[in-house]
Amino acid sequence: MTAQGATPEPVVVSTSWLASRLGDPEVCVIDIRGKILPPGSHPRYSPKRDEFDAAHVPGAVFVDWTRDIVDSDDPVPVQIAAPDAFARAMGDRGIGDRTLVVTYDDYNHVLAGRMAWALRYYGHDEVRVLDGGWSRWVAEERPTTSEPTRRDRATFTARVRPELRRTANQVMRTLGDPDVLLVDARPPDQYAGRASAASRAGHIPGAINVPYASLIDSATGKFLPREGLGRAFAAAGVDVRDLPRDVVVYCNGGVSCTVPLEALRLLGREEVAVYDGSWNEWGNDPDRPVRAGGQP
Repeated sequence: MTAQGATPEPVVVSTSWLASRLGDPEVCVIDIRGKILPPGSHPRYSPKRDEFDAAHVPGAVFVDWTRDIVDSDDPVPVQIAAPDAFARAMGDRGIGDRTLVVTYDDYNHVLAGRMAWALRYYGHDEVRVLDGGWSRWVAEERPTTSEPTRRDRATFTARVRPELRRTANQVMRTLGDPDVLLVDARPPDQYAGRASAASRAGHIPGAINVPYASLIDSATGKFLPREGLGRAFAAAGVDVRDLPRDVVVYCNGGVSCTVPLEALRLLGREEVAVYDGSWNEWGNDPDRPVRAGGQP
């Protein structure tokens, strides 16, 4: 990092920290604002490029989460892009192997968390989520601009970390394993099977429900304090002081589940895997077991 200040903690940065680093060439800010509409909406996933063009954090670059970092050839929506494509997308935005990335959205960190996980999955640890995101930045009257950002192209090396991602078959093989904790981050009505974004309703057998929104302070848009995060997991029957060997999170598209992932990282659990296909895949595959109701 630059001489302007110490490297922040490995999960989030505050709005004040980022404000003090604006213009630092070693820091790249990613605006990944977008929409995720309720099940049945078409299109369900979309970027907010127009809003970025109207106003963004000075120096920020835009990432379209539905195109730039996904594999458009995968039949399951919004799966992580292949290594070469991901590396090209990062390099085009001036993100190199030593760049500190700060990413933000306006949606409870779900898209910023996805961006941060994707970078870490491809071996880039120097990434942080802006705590409180765009909404907090604007509420505090921090500087914004509509000017486009120009950064020199950089070289990004994608180094896959397979331990941070799970496939459906890998999840299937661990069902019933007491050394694996499966966290469903969807709203309670989807977990219980009263609503679904897929052809089938319910949840993966054995999964516990920690809704992503329960980990965010609705007044500030920031992650709850650590003790609050611990209580949210405890309410689902999870003792964060005694987690099993493997922790896997999922949601509908491997996006909002990055909120409990980052929350667990804030609590000290560094390696948490994402089931990338999530309910978009599992809920539409008749060969996968499903459980409905409020129990794992």
